[in-house]
Amino acid sequence: MADEDFSKLLQQAEQLTTEIEGNEELPRVERSLGQVLEASHELYSRVIQSGPNNIQAHVLFGSKGIDLQQISQKLETLSSKRTFEPLQPIADSDIESFLKNERENAILSLIDEVNKNSLQTTEDQKWEHMLSEWNKEKIKLMNAMIGPSQNWLDLKRTPELPSIADTPKKFGHSMLDSIEAAYARQVQQYNKLISHGAKSRTALHQKFSQVAEEFNDPKVKEMWEIIKTMANIPALVRDEDPLKARGNPTIQQCLIAQGKKYLEKRYKQYMSDVVRANPAAALRGGEPGTFPLVRGFVGLRLQGLNIQGLTDGVVDDRPLWPMVYYCLRSGDSNAALYCLRKAGRDHEEFIAALEDHIRDPEKALSDKLQTEINLKYRLQIRHSTDPYKRAVYCVVGCCDVSDEHSEVARTADDYLWLKLSAIKTRSNNESETFSYSDLQKMILEEYGETHYHAYEKPLVYFQVLTLTGQFEPAIEFLSRIPRYQVHGVHMALALHDIYMLGTPRNVQAPLLSVDTDDPVPLRRLNLARLILLYVRKFELSDPSDALNYYFFLRNLKDPSGKNLFMCCCTDLALESRDYDLLFGRMEASTGLRTSGLLDQFNNPHIDSKVIALNAAEQLVNKGLFEDAIIVYDIAGNLEKVLELFCVLLAQVVSAGGEAGGLRARLSELAEHVSRRLRAADTSPPPSLLDAYTKLCKLCTFFDHFHSENYEAALETVRTCELVPLNQGELEARVAGARSARGELLRALPAVLRALCHILIAQRQKLRTAQSTLAAHTATKQLEWLREQAEVLNTFAGNIAYRMPGDTYSQLAQMQILMN
Repeated sequence: MADEDFSKLLQQAEQLTTEIEGNEELPRVERSLGQVLEASHELYSRVIQSGPNNIQAHVLFGSKGIDLQQISQKLETLSSKRTFEPLQPIADSDIESFLKNERENAILSLIDEVNKNSLQTTEDQKWEHMLSEWNKEKIKLMNAMIGPSQNWLDLKRTPELPSIADTPKKFGHSMLDSIEAAYARQVQQYNKLISHGAKSRTALHQKFSQVAEEFNDPKVKEMWEIIKTMANIPALVRDEDPLKARGNPTIQQCLIAQGKKYLEKRYKQYMSDVVRANPAAALRGGEPGTFPLVRGFVGLRLQGLNIQGLTDGVVDDRPLWPMVYYCLRSGDSNAALYCLRKAGRDHEEFIAALEDHIRDPEKALSDKLQTEINLKYRLQIRHSTDPYKRAVYCVVGCCDVSDEHSEVARTADDYLWLKLSAIKTRSNNESETFSYSDLQKMILEEYGETHYHAYEKPLVYFQVLTLTGQFEPAIEFLSRIPRYQVHGVHMALALHDIYMLGTPRNVQAPLLSVDTDDPVPLRRLNLARLILLYVRKFELSDPSDALNYYFFLRNLKDPSGKNLFMCCCTDLALESRDYDLLFGRMEASTGLRTSGLLDQFNNPHIDSKVIALNAAEQLVNKGLFEDAIIVYDIAGNLEKVLELFCVLLAQVVSAGGEAGGLRARLSELAEHVSRRLRAADTSPPPSLLDAYTKLCKLCTFFDHFHSENYEAALETVRTCELVPLNQGELEARVAGARSARGELLRALPAVLRALCHILIAQRQKLRTAQSTLAAHTATKQLEWLREQAEVLNTFAGNIAYRMPGDTYSQLAQMQILMN
C-alpha cells in the first residue's frame, strides 16, 4: 500500500514538473529552502524601507522578468554631464587620445546633424500642412463669395479634394428639377454630336432658346432672345481671345447694330400692342407698314399732352418730329425719311444727312454733312423747345452726346437705344467722342446694380449689360439669383461654344475677374468655377449629366497643365467611389473591360484609361490602397495591382479571417487577381509574382493555423518555400530570403512565431501520448521536432532581415523546450 502511495506521489510530482516546464511565461527557478528563507528576509527588509508603492512596482516589473533594483543601480551610474561638453585639447603626439577625440567628434557631429535635419523636416511638414489647410479654406471662401471681384487671384495649388469617407457615396435619386433636366438633355445630345464628329450642328444657343420656350416664363424667353440676337455676328475663331476680338471695330459695329436691332424690334412690338389695344383712338386704318403704325401710336402717346412746344408742323395730323423719332425708334429709317419728304422742302439738309445715315447707320456722316448738321444744331436745334427734334438730330448726327434726352427717353430701353445710336466709328469733334467702352463703363461702374435696382428688376440689368456686349458680368449676376442661376450657366455655355465668352487664364481665378491686359471695363468669367458650382448639386445623383457638363472644360488646363475635364472626372471618381459605373468592370476570365460612362468621351485628347490611372494615383496618395487596386485593375496595370496587393496583404496576412474585414475582402480579391493573371498577355516581374504567390499561400497557412489544423499548416508552409523545415532546405531558404521583396519579409516574423507555437504544441502532444507510443517512434518524432527548431533558429540568424526581439526570444525558448 505504501509503495502504491509513493508511486502515486511520484506520478503527481512528474506531472507537476511537466506543467511547469510547459509554461511559456514563467522561467524555471531552482532554490533550496535556505535560499528561499534568505530571499524572504531580504524582501521583508525592502518592504520596510520602500513602502507599498515600490512593492507594487517590483511586482509589476518582476512579473515580466525585470529586476527593478538592478535597473535602478544602472541608471544611477549613468551620467550625461560630459556627453555634450567640449572636448579637452590634447597633445599632437598623443595618437590614442587624438583618435578618441575624432571618434567622439564624429559621433557628436552626426547627432547634431540628425537633430537639425529632424527639426527642419518637422518644420517643413508643419508649414506644408498649414499651407494645404489654408488653400482649402481659400477655395471654400471663394466658392461661398460668388459675388463680383475686381482683383486677380492666383492660388499656388489646385483645390484639395474633400476627404473621402469610409463608405462610398453611391449615386442615388436624381437631384435635377424639370428645367435643369430639360437643359441637361440638350447638353447630352449636343455632346454626342461632337463626340461623333458631326460637322454641321445647330448652335447651342438656338437649342437652349427652343427649350426655354417650353418653360412658360416670358422673362426667361426674353433673355434667350437677347442672347440669340447678340450672338448673330460674324463667327469668331477659337484661337483668338474673345475679349480682344470684341475690341475689333468691325465686331463692335456688329454688336452695336445687334443691340439696336433688338431694342427697335422690341419697341415696334410694344407700339403694335398699344395700338391693337386701342384701335378706335389710334385710327390706324387697315394699311400695313411702319408709317401707319407710328401715326396711330403717336396719336395715342401724345393724346392729352401739351404739344405746344413741338415745331415744324404736322404730317397726316401728327407732329412731324415725334413721327420721325418713333420711325427711327422702331428701326425703320425709310419711314422717317418718308415723313420728312411728306412735310415739305424745308428739311432738305436733314434729309440728305438721313439718307447718308441710312446707307451706313454705324458710321458717322460725311465731313460736309457732319459739319452742317453740327453747326445747325449748335445755333438752332440745341435751344429748340421740341425734344423729339433734338433727339433725332443727336441720333443721326451725334451732335450732343451729353444730352440725356430725359423728355423722350422714359425707360432704360430708350436711354440705351439713344446711347447706342450716338456711337459712331468716326467723329470730327474729338472732345465729344463717345465710344463703346465709355458706354460699357457707364453702365457697369458708374450706374451699376444700385442704379438699376438689379435685384428687384434683374431682367433690366441683365438686358443693359448684354446689349452692350458685357456678357460676363451679366451671367455672373444671374448666377447670384437662384431663380435664374440655371439659365445663366447655360447662357455661358452657349456663348463659350461660339467663342464669345471671355475666360481667365487661370482656372482658379474668381468667378468674375479683371485682367490688367484687357481694356476697361471688360471682365472675365471663370467658366470652370461656374460649371463646378452648378454641377456640385447633382454630380453624385446624376453622374452622366455631370460628365456632360465637365466635357465643356475639355479645352482648359489646370495650373499643372492637365486636362481640366480629366481632372474633374478624377475628382468625381474619388468622391463617388463607384468605379464600375464610371470606368466599367474588368472581366477576370477574358481580361476585357465593360464600357463605363467615361468611354463615350474618348478621343485623341481624352482617354478613360488615363483618367483611371490618375484616380488610382490619387487613391494611393490618400492611402486607399484597396480602392486603388480595383482602379489599377480597370486601367490594366497588373504590376501596380500586385504591388499594392502585397503591401496590404503583408499587413493582415497573420490576422484572423473576420467576416467583412480587410483580410476577408483581400482573400476574395485574390481570386479575381489570380484569374486576371492567368488571362493576361504579359507577365509581371518574377520577384513580384513570387511575393504575391507566397503571400496568398501564407493566407492559407494562417487560416489552418487559426483553426488549429497544424498538419495542413505545415504542409502549406512547406509548399510556400519561404522557411526551411529541415537541414537540407536551410541554404536555399536563406538565399531566397535575401532576394525576397520587403512585403514578404515583413510577414516572416509572424510565420516563425506561428511555427514556434505549432512545434511546441506538437511537443506537448508528444509528451502526453508518449506512454502509448513505441520508444523508437517517440524518439524519432522528438528528433524531428528538435531538428526543425534548430533549423528555424539557424535560419532566423542567417537572413539579412532584423526581426522584432520577441521573435528571436520565442525561437530560443522553443529550442530549449524541445530538449
